[in-house]
Amino acid sequence: MKGAELVLKVLQQHGVDTVFGYPGGAIMPIYDALYQSSIKHYLCRHEQGGAFSAIGYARASGKVGVCMATSGPGATNLITSLADAMLDSVPVVAITGQVSQAVMGSDAFQEVDVLGLSLAVTKHSFMVRSVDELAATLNEAFAIARSGRPGPVLVDIPKDVQLADIDAELQAIRKSSSNIQTSLANAAAARKLIASAKKPIAYIGGGVHMAGAMPQLQQFLASNPMPSVTTLKGMGSVAKDNAHYLGMLGMHGTQAANLAVQQCDLLICLGARFDDRVTGNLQKFAPEAKVIHVDIDPAEINKVRFAQVALLGDMKQILPAISTQNNCSDWLTHCAQLKQQYGWRYDHPGERIYAPLLLKQLSDRMPDNSVVACDVGQHQMWVAQHMRFSSPRNHLSSGGLGTMGFGLPAAIGAKLARPQDTVITVTGDGSFMMNVQELATIKRFRLPVKIVVIDNQRLGMVKQWQQLFFNERYSETDLSDNPDFVALAAAFAIPGHCITRKDEVTDALEAMFTWPGPYLLHVCIDDKDNVWPLVPPGAANEEMITEAKA
Repeated sequence: MKGAELVLKVLQQHGVDTVFGYPGGAIMPIYDALYQSSIKHYLCRHEQGGAFSAIGYARASGKVGVCMATSGPGATNLITSLADAMLDSVPVVAITGQVSQAVMGSDAFQEVDVLGLSLAVTKHSFMVRSVDELAATLNEAFAIARSGRPGPVLVDIPKDVQLADIDAELQAIRKSSSNIQTSLANAAAARKLIASAKKPIAYIGGGVHMAGAMPQLQQFLASNPMPSVTTLKGMGSVAKDNAHYLGMLGMHGTQAANLAVQQCDLLICLGARFDDRVTGNLQKFAPEAKVIHVDIDPAEINKVRFAQVALLGDMKQILPAISTQNNCSDWLTHCAQLKQQYGWRYDHPGERIYAPLLLKQLSDRMPDNSVVACDVGQHQMWVAQHMRFSSPRNHLSSGGLGTMGFGLPAAIGAKLARPQDTVITVTGDGSFMMNVQELATIKRFRLPVKIVVIDNQRLGMVKQWQQLFFNERYSETDLSDNPDFVALAAAFAIPGHCITRKDEVTDALEAMFTWPGPYLLHVCIDDKDNVWPLVPPGAANEEMITEAKA
């Protein structure tokens, strides 16, 4: 067989039946092999959209997402998406075509050193120099993408390697595996800290569900009742009916979560990394707390915050090993009072649609196992604050990189990963336009993705910061020349509706959910509405600006 055919055979060996991409000259042999392959290829309308679809597929399913692109601009268009996958620890294998080795280094047409460009934004990158190395390299790519802390891997394949002949019978095509090394040496020290703590808090990140440790987390919280908070990526980890869950913490976290973390005496960090959006002023973050840090990545231990006890390895083994009895009833009562005192209020005056209330209504109306893919901005934080999720796989949000244009293609990937579940993208008017061409992908494959565009005719988050910290100098955040989004969707045979008043919301949501195919709901909101609370730059997390103080 040809090298190109071998690529597809290896993908099938790894259980891949879905890939996203866009063809071009240097990857044409692989696309030719795809023509009669059982692997389903989904043509996205931009390479970035294809890679974000692979990310959405991976995050919603737990499988490795696969995307393809040609050399030069095709490969460079993947870079942003690979960076997104890298910062959010998403297992993706990106396969790029490259010019033939005979002309490599001659500035050939569409030749770019994608290997060099990708090194900073991938877990590992390969250049395949010989067809004899092809199967082993792809096997290794999947092993690296899945193992330890997951991440993206790029495999660059020159055109001559794709066209080379190889005797398939000589290839030992097998799945590679990687054993996670777990040390429980510090488990006793962790149990001692937990047992003696008067004000413990579980600080839960995305690493818990990526480790497949959700059942162990629920058992840990049941056996050791304590308040819990999550990061943006950890949302959905704590059961909806857990009375001790305080919400997301950090820059736009709940007041109860931020205040409780600042007051705690033990912070049990589970699969999180003390990101700056979580800690605020690091020197003032949880100042009285000792730290237990559980992670799979040794590079994260003591990188930002010193841990009195660190445990490395498989969360599924570690959580039962550190479970112990703790009596913090007074602390639980105090945190419950914080939660009640600072709970959300939805009594927004006037007829205009209030985005937090809209999103709460959306959350209440959508089926329990729905997937929500967000873009980046004010709407992203409102989703995190006001919607509830039964699993982190149901909340897809660009966390580490904060990439506008993520939501729509990620929703496409999620829908293909989970065709029986409702998939919604919540986007802003600015973010929606970043990858709006993927409406064509939704049209072509008849994907019943529900699209909610929250439109304030502004780059809302940037505008909010300009209002608060740049003396209301609104530089280049006016989007009042937005297109008619309903008409735009109609051009792609996607029906839609525009609403401007809060009394229209219930019927509009019902119409969107009952429509059998894709649907766009255009929601117009006041450009003066901001996201609260907000921890200002350089401030401690208890020094939040709230709406009342703005």
